[in-house]
Amino acid sequence: MDSIILYVLLGATAGVFSGLLGIGGGLILVPMLVLLVGLTQQQAQGTTLILLTAPFGLLAALTYYQSGYADLKIAAILGIGFFFGAFLGAKVAVSVPNGVLQKVFGVALLVVAVYLLLSK
Repeated sequence: MDSIILYVLLGATAGVFSGLLGIGGGLILVPMLVLLVGLTQQQAQGTTLILLTAPFGLLAALTYYQSGYADLKIAAILGIGFFFGAFLGAKVAVSVPNGVLQKVFGVALLVVAVYLLLSK
């Protein structure tokens, strides 16, 4: 039971960050859509979030599953939290000024980069 709660909370946290910052694949796409295409931060995030609702990653997920690297039960439980977390994050993101949201997104990218660079 504790693991289910943990998975829901982790899913909710991932969902909030995904909905708020568009990081569901958006670490590359969001900056490119803003800098190269000229979309606003909100437009870039909303566009990349469509990737989460369509089966674009189905073949990759199937490959991981067939290789024994995907747990469907955990994914389903995480999905519950993600569903509501992404909604909450998106509600916040569309009400934040573009410049502020870009700065928050940039800080999130820096935090991830520093963590990855300093981890073993």
